[in-house]
Amino acid sequence: MKKIITAGIFTLITIGTMIAQKLPHLDKTKPIEERVDLLLKQMTLEEKVGQMNQYNGFWEVTGPAPKGGTAELKYEHLRKGFVGSMLTVRGVKEVRAVQKIAVEETRLGIPLIIGFDVIHGYKTLSPIPLAESASWDLEAIKKSAQIAADEASASGINWTFGPNVDVANDARWGRVMEGAGEDPYLGSKIATARVKGFQGETIADLAKVNTIAACAKHFAAYGYVEAGLEYNIVDISNSKLYNSVLPPFKATVDAGVRTFMNSFNTLNGVPATGNVFLQRDILKGKWKFDGFVISDYASIREMIAHGYAKDEEDATLKGVVAGSDMDMESYLYVAKLVGLVKEGKVKEALVDDAVRRILRVKFELGLFDDPYKYCDEKREKEVIGSKANNEGVLDMAKKSIVLLKNAPSPSGRAGEGVLPLKKSGQKIALIGALANDKTSPLGSWRIASDDNTAVSVLEGMQQYKDNKLTFEKGGDLTVGKISFLDEVVFNTTDKSGFEAAKKVAKEADVVVMVLGEHGFQSGEGRSRTDLNLPGLQQELLEEVYKVNPNIVLVLNNGRPLSIPWAAEHVPAIVEAWHLGTQTGNAVAQVLYGDYNPSGKLPMSFPRNVGQVPIYYNRYSTGRPANTDKNVFWTHYTDVEKTPQFPFGFGLSYTTFDYKNLKLNNTAFAKGEPVQVTVEVTNSGNYDGKEVVQLYIHDDYASIIRPIKELKGFELVNLKKGETKTISFTLTDKELGFYDNDGNYLVEPGTFKIMVGGSSDKGLESGFELK
Repeated sequence: MKKIITAGIFTLITIGTMIAQKLPHLDKTKPIEERVDLLLKQMTLEEKVGQMNQYNGFWEVTGPAPKGGTAELKYEHLRKGFVGSMLTVRGVKEVRAVQKIAVEETRLGIPLIIGFDVIHGYKTLSPIPLAESASWDLEAIKKSAQIAADEASASGINWTFGPNVDVANDARWGRVMEGAGEDPYLGSKIATARVKGFQGETIADLAKVNTIAACAKHFAAYGYVEAGLEYNIVDISNSKLYNSVLPPFKATVDAGVRTFMNSFNTLNGVPATGNVFLQRDILKGKWKFDGFVISDYASIREMIAHGYAKDEEDATLKGVVAGSDMDMESYLYVAKLVGLVKEGKVKEALVDDAVRRILRVKFELGLFDDPYKYCDEKREKEVIGSKANNEGVLDMAKKSIVLLKNAPSPSGRAGEGVLPLKKSGQKIALIGALANDKTSPLGSWRIASDDNTAVSVLEGMQQYKDNKLTFEKGGDLTVGKISFLDEVVFNTTDKSGFEAAKKVAKEADVVVMVLGEHGFQSGEGRSRTDLNLPGLQQELLEEVYKVNPNIVLVLNNGRPLSIPWAAEHVPAIVEAWHLGTQTGNAVAQVLYGDYNPSGKLPMSFPRNVGQVPIYYNRYSTGRPANTDKNVFWTHYTDVEKTPQFPFGFGLSYTTFDYKNLKLNNTAFAKGEPVQVTVEVTNSGNYDGKEVVQLYIHDDYASIIRPIKELKGFELVNLKKGETKTISFTLTDKELGFYDNDGNYLVEPGTFKIMVGGSSDKGLESGFELK
């Protein structure tokens, strides 16, 4: 027996030696860069271009080979090594099947990188990214990305098209739900947390089985599409580009992100996909990014529709020259690029550079060492939907909820808010179609999850059994088919459920109304010109208010909404977003006070859509105040210019007092750190968490600066009656800005600082920078 085992080991070693001699890039002892170079030398031009080609899933991969049409063509390309990546193929069996073809049937056996939109979870869903950002809890956000990576990798996926780091201040744009809101500083911190959550702390962590490559998107300026209209043009200043748009992207590069995705929009009249300035000059040049860039879905081909490319050959040429390394579903690189190189129109060195970048990431993921490392069915069953993952997303969901208003009930005691609800002895009416919906709370961009898997608010509140809870829908929110690909159609005529809702409301001590957007009303392709409650919901709210004004309004939405009537009349408002799998449990625990809400808004809520875009870090203008007591100043004639609820705003069941704001000096030399301290006291009746926020204003500069800029924050736990001293350090990194050529400047002058619990108020001080 011993001889047989020895012989077997010798045979394996011999085979391994033969493989290493034939395919030297498989030698694990060599550095990755050397392995990449060795493989590149063996590749034909066609095989190189194949690595730059990504196809969407196109057949039932565990079934027979496709016959006819584009599916058969794609299948043949896969077998010839003309496909470098596939997307939307998921599940261990499916991924193993396509990987087996790439590894075992092609000449060089180069494994595929498998991409998927893991936007806020895989099967077990966290809150939508905008909601997570409301937590201001970087560790929790990183943990959420780790859960998503754990489940996705267990299902065969090794690359996510996230995080979305688009700074956006126009709530009409549906994709605000994918980002971190309106502020570049907060956005940069969250971008870093998500990259590290997906990939691990270092690039070496990519080799682990439970991490996946991240993708910073959409490069760049997609959050500033005109009129909030999806796929529209972008026309912004260089100052806006360098100071608002680019910082979160740069943060992902510093965090080691391995891929970028370009955007559908134009910038300076050039589609981002063909934009040399963005991809070659900034990303790969100035920032020295050594990962690869993938186009957005068919965006290379769409340069023709933009009017930037003459035809398919021209679009292909402009995409490659600009630095788009991989073509997602345009079919152009695989069809046109070889010919362009052979004709001398595209240098093969550009192809080599793109392929080197793609291969580098595949090596970093460990795919060459074990192409099937993500294909463990046992792990897939153990990880997906695990108890630990559900506990993790519940924790994230609770931290994402923002308490917007908590006034006393019309019949309650002065100073005592409607919330938290009493745990016994109350009659509670729960109203709204969304309250009993197990699909909508999952939110948009949850393509791997299953319908009807969210815990509804009704189910969550039913866990508290010592109150009498009665549910009435009040009316359908939507009509007809609901899917990711279809427009959502709302009920605007059927009020048949109104009377039943009013009846239970009239008999209740407290009414909880769950209203807002359907989960598929935000996200890609979901631009809106009306930010009010859709359908009949506003009318239902007002009708119920007439019979019982003691209302807690729970909002489910993927963007800031315009709710001026509710803000004025409804005593308690809870921003609960689309919170994912554990929605109902999170909402119920907050409503009943088992979790004290601590979220703060990452986007301003407008009073009406006419204010949009609205954002806290606006500019003063030359006439900021009504000093002359006439109409000639910056204002609206019909509504205040301030938001309904500002950036950074969020209440708690307790209260926090700020005092003793101090600086270590009144004047500082350039490069000298500015130390800021403030005392924060929990002055209320509950233990709680507060996000202490620091803002600065540069009084005068060579390029005007916003009236306020977030430059520091800390999430602090305070027990009832406890006081803590919070410290911040301001350096040149926080005090400077970019000029219109992208140069970073730190200029002498005077600065104001403000520290508080929101962007609209706090303690103030100042200093001089010499």
